Amino acid sequence: MRKTTLYRQLIDSEEILVQPGCYDGFSARLLQQMGFKSGSISGAGLSESTLGWADVGILSYEENVSRSRNIAACVDIPLSADADTGYGNAINVFFTTRGFEAAGVDGIMLEDQVSPKRCGHMEGKEVISAEEGAEKIRAAVEARRDPDFIIKARTDSIATHGVKEAIKRLNLYAEAGADLLFADALLARDDIALVAKEVPKPLSVNMGFGIRARPTTPLISARELQDLGVAVASYPRLVTSAAIMGMRTALGVLKQSVEEGRVIERPDLAVSFAEINDLMGLGTIREMERRFLTETQLQAKYGEKT
Repeated sequence: MRKTTLYRQLIDSEEILVQPGCYDGFSARLLQQMGFKSGSISGAGLSESTLGWADVGILSYEENVSRSRNIAACVDIPLSADADTGYGNAINVFFTTRGFEAAGVDGIMLEDQVSPKRCGHMEGKEVISAEEGAEKIRAAVEARRDPDFIIKARTDSIATHGVKEAIKRLNLYAEAGADLLFADALLARDDIALVAKEVPKPLSVNMGFGIRARPTTPLISARELQDLGVAVASYPRLVTSAAIMGMRTALGVLKQSVEEGRVIERPDLAVSFAEINDLMGLGTIREMERRFLTETQLQAKYGEKT
């Protein structure tokens, strides 16, 4: 089965699909190793980790596609990518869709913000007209070669026009052919239930994890989201924020060790070298070496024969 077909089936399933965000080989492989059925490549995570700048539209199309290609290639689970605003008008969206599909991801998210966009929970967002947004979705649907390639339509109009406008836009995007709908920054549980009821396609909702900040979507369990009619629960910031916390803690211990002139043993702060190698597929590489390298090459490398 193609990963795109599997991804579509997961979205259409009665059970809610939980999609943690990922942004590199470490995080994508961890999602797979931990048993998650799918993941979403975080545009914010790519921008912040590779460029060192906030998610305000600085990451380029080529940088996004290139990194998404590498991430998708290292795992077997379906991954969706964040195509931002499509990098231009509907014509650009057509070629953006083709580019991401060729890169090996299994779907893309397109949003109706004015370019340059910004993270959905930042202030200062602006949106294009609903009609232009619908044409962008129509272009993406027409561009895809695989009918199971998922087009996720996102509206950021709640911040600028309210929930009713967001519902109107999502219905227009559904009519244009979107497979999955997303109203970013819903501020209440009742709003989530209302949007899920009023749109004709599966609804995706973004969740934080363990941190309640305003203005943002309230933290709701995946099971309750399913009861509200949500098809996909995405956690785009979980892995990036956890990684920063882990690095900050480990570096703090290192700094303390230097200042105090002693070794501080904290094995709980880092995985072992062997665990990293296992996660990153070294076992697969070694198995390939045994199949493809000559006995002489293996003897030189490891002192062993096939």
